[in-house]
Amino acid sequence: MRKFDVAIIGGGPGGYVTAIRLKQYGINTVVFEKERLGGVCLNWGCIPTKSLVKVAELYHEMQISEDFGISVGNVALDYGKVWERKNNIVEQLVGGIEFIFEKREIPCIKENVTKIEKKNIFSIYTESEEYTATYVILATGSKPKELPFMKFDGDKILSSRDILSMKELPKSLAIIGGGVIGCEFATIYKQMGVDVQIVEFLPNLISTEDAEISKKLASKLKRNKIKLHMKKAVESYREEDGKIVLELSKGKEVLAEKVLVSVGRVPVCDIEFVGFEPKMERNMMQIDDEMQTNIENLYAIGDLTGKLMLAHTASKQGLIVADILNNKINNSSILIQKLDYKKIPACIFTNPEVASVGYNEAEAKEKYGEILVGKFPFSANGNAMGKGDTYGLVKVIAKEKDHKILGIHIIGLQATELIAQAAAMVGLNASIDDVKNIVFAHPTLSET
Repeated sequence: MRKFDVAIIGGGPGGYVTAIRLKQYGINTVVFEKERLGGVCLNWGCIPTKSLVKVAELYHEMQISEDFGISVGNVALDYGKVWERKNNIVEQLVGGIEFIFEKREIPCIKENVTKIEKKNIFSIYTESEEYTATYVILATGSKPKELPFMKFDGDKILSSRDILSMKELPKSLAIIGGGVIGCEFATIYKQMGVDVQIVEFLPNLISTEDAEISKKLASKLKRNKIKLHMKKAVESYREEDGKIVLELSKGKEVLAEKVLVSVGRVPVCDIEFVGFEPKMERNMMQIDDEMQTNIENLYAIGDLTGKLMLAHTASKQGLIVADILNNKINNSSILIQKLDYKKIPACIFTNPEVASVGYNEAEAKEKYGEILVGKFPFSANGNAMGKGDTYGLVKVIAKEKDHKILGIHIIGLQATELIAQAAAMVGLNASIDDVKNIVFAHPTLSET
């Protein structure tokens, strides 16, 4: 039986980042990961989709190159090579993390944890062995949510993981769910020449974003000939002539070769707890400001907590736990600051890109009453004009009383990069008066 100071269950962006930091602190740590390190993000999410985003953008730009005075002739997309490139990028990054673990001598147990028992310390059981640890960090992540009447089959009814395994492009794709994942895949495959339709139950796409930004995204998707079926529910489906027919509310039907179901993700933790019971609400493990559960020395991070299902949220939570454990184990005195989830930026790699940090306009009005709202369009930015992409705007929301910036929302060119400076402003509690003292280089997108 092997003994450790800390056991981390799950090797995703929360787990592996935490393990590396704990090792830097000299704390004896083990990671349990039944698949490959990197979790959903590196293997079947953030990273492979960004590879596809680049291909989609490049293919689209080649098709409109005449507008820039460049003739390239017939442009062909070889999706087989696109698929191989995606896999090579994933392999390089995941292999890099595995190399770090090997070099730093961080043990990674490639087995499923089936049971955790608590007496004075924790006993962790896999299918073949028992381990002990003083502290346990649960980082078990989440999985795609299925519709009760439409189970994933990996062929025609796809999850977000399944669709990344496609080796050929379908001629048509129906996407159930107009959230972040659905909209990203919609713009990726539409730019690659696939006929795409989105079915969304709510009145707005990506309903967590600012309403004005959401409407502008919907307008652009329609302009790009992505058909939107808003305020429609999928009631049933049938297979007809090798295709899927979605039967929507109000008698409408949608026909497609393949269907992506992207109606959200659900936390997952298939572990039997013996002698204790972590508090759960709607499948989400409840934690305090230090990521500790209701059980002493048991922590939870990432999607399992349901706080904000983003890879960088999991990583930040894990780094905070690492500092807390360093204080406890090594008697260090690192200052632990409460994580403000409103100050964590969100990035959506659609075309156009969307990014935000802080409160949206409706939330700010409800919480603070009188607010200031400023907007600047990319159509007035010289750099955006030169790049031939002027759709979108930057929206800044501040308190009227003291001008403190409450939120910044961007839709348009390189929004996911521009949000970094917005996150710094919001994170440092800057006011619009503070920002007046910053000189932004010209001509850049950042001055928008």
